[in-house]
Amino acid sequence: MRQEWSPEELLASWTLVDGDWKLVANKTGPTRLGFCLMLKFFEIEARFPEFIEEFPQAAVEYVAGLVKVPAAELAKYDLAGAKRHRKQIREALGFRPPTGADEDSLTAWLAAEVCPIELVEDRQREALLVECRTWKIEPPGPTRLEKVLVAARGRWERAFCARTIDRLGTVGRERLRALVAAGNDEGTALLSALKRDPGAVGLDALLMEILKLTSVRELGLPKGLFADCSEKLVAAWRARAIKMYPSDFRDTAEEVRITLLAALCSSRQAEITDALVDLLIALVHKINARAERRVEKQLTAELKKVRGKEGILFKLAEAAVGKPDEVVRRALYPVVGEKTLKDLVAEAKANEKVFKAKVRTTLRSSYSSYYRQIAAAAAEHAGLQVQQHRLPAGDGRDEAAEEVRRLRRQDPLLRGGGRTADGRRGA
Repeated sequence: MRQEWSPEELLASWTLVDGDWKLVANKTGPTRLGFCLMLKFFEIEARFPEFIEEFPQAAVEYVAGLVKVPAAELAKYDLAGAKRHRKQIREALGFRPPTGADEDSLTAWLAAEVCPIELVEDRQREALLVECRTWKIEPPGPTRLEKVLVAARGRWERAFCARTIDRLGTVGRERLRALVAAGNDEGTALLSALKRDPGAVGLDALLMEILKLTSVRELGLPKGLFADCSEKLVAAWRARAIKMYPSDFRDTAEEVRITLLAALCSSRQAEITDALVDLLIALVHKINARAERRVEKQLTAELKKVRGKEGILFKLAEAAVGKPDEVVRRALYPVVGEKTLKDLVAEAKANEKVFKAKVRTTLRSSYSSYYRQIAAAAAEHAGLQVQQHRLPAGDGRDEAAEEVRRLRRQDPLLRGGGRTADGRRGA
């Protein structure tokens, strides 16, 4: 029981009402104070305290004032020997002591209703105490209560394992059993790989995830194996399995061993599928970024070859600063001719088109000649539908060349032999 109580809470929960006064009418001294505290404690907690110290000090002083007994007298009350007082309180509140049948029923209820969705032991205990209040029975003592909790968890684990094994079927059980069999190096390697994350984005990581996913799928785990189980439950079994070595699995009971392996492989299959999607997206971004860097480097080198451009821009800036109030035609055209300015604008616009076109061509060329088969395989294993985008089977070189020719036809700067406005050859 909590130890901090406000005056309002004491008044609401620890005040003696008419029926309470009838129960304490013939009691005096420490017996009177101890009985009243036990009565109100049971009303709040639906159990009796184990020690005098469980009574909140604020409640002791408050009740002592009500019954006109000094709070220090509580130390003289024999809490452990107050069996007659316990019986009187139970009868007054409509409760009864728990029986062996009650404990069996509570074990079955806890295993069926609470253990599948609540894994924290303290919350299981709280749920059990609430159920005892609902059934109007006094909770078992601490030792018996722990036995009920342990028995319920054991019963649920056996039921969970039996259900999982039944759903796996004979073939699924044999494949999982073989994973940790002595001398099975492939199974050991697969379990070790399942425990590792993908790592840095790249083709090696993508290929490794595809290999892991293919190996897990070959186990043939049925769909919906844990569909009706809480995510926390499956995650707990997965976490338990991921810390184990093959020898640890072999030392475990067969039903638990197979269930642990099923939880690990099923969870990792879903996680690897998600990881493949993330890797595929990251890989596409990486290809695009690499293409942009390559094209930027090429265009920057080409721009540096244009003679006189820096001088022209300097003259324009100097004229604009020197004559800020003049109109463009009067201030700038005498310094740099109108035709030259138009050519510079046209070249800048053309360079933006060149950049986009070259990035697209470079990206498609890289994808066609190197990445397409890997990306398609990753998408297929991740369950995605990929549009081929006019890229039939093959190494992609002819398609990439055709794409370049198409871009050249559309953009004068990409045509062979074409020239820009300042007279230089197109890119």
